[in-house]
Amino acid sequence: MAAVARRSLVQYVVLRGDLLREPFSWPLGASVAQACHAALAVVYAYYEHPDTADYLAQDGSMRTVVLERMSMHHSTILRHIIQSICMDWIFVAPDECALSTLAERLQQNGIDHKVWIEQPENIATCIALRPYQKEHVHHHLKNFKLLK
Repeated sequence: MAAVARRSLVQYVVLRGDLLREPFSWPLGASVAQACHAALAVVYAYYEHPDTADYLAQDGSMRTVVLERMSMHHSTILRHIIQSICMDWIFVAPDECALSTLAERLQQNGIDHKVWIEQPENIATCIALRPYQKEHVHHHLKNFKLLK
């Protein structure tokens, strides 16, 4: 188990920050649900990958990074909610275009991920990566700021 912790496995989630603002004005809970749905969907899709198995075996020490860009007020509230469900950091894409661009870049670089599409609205709300070693994927997310 100690060897698993040294591998620095982390799951990244990127939320759309614009969904909390006009004209969308989604409730904060809906954004948290999007992060949860995407994180679970990508873990299910890549359940048999060795990094996913190692990540899940970490039990209480799993690390999930959620990236975002939004107002300080909303980001503070969102961070507290998401941290309460075992997510350490938060990042967000400013809009659907930025989320789509990230998805294309991840696809081109062979990074396993899931774009969560909320139904019935058919809106891309979130991207979750399967668990990776931080140093393997962090550079793909460098344009997204850590929520503080």
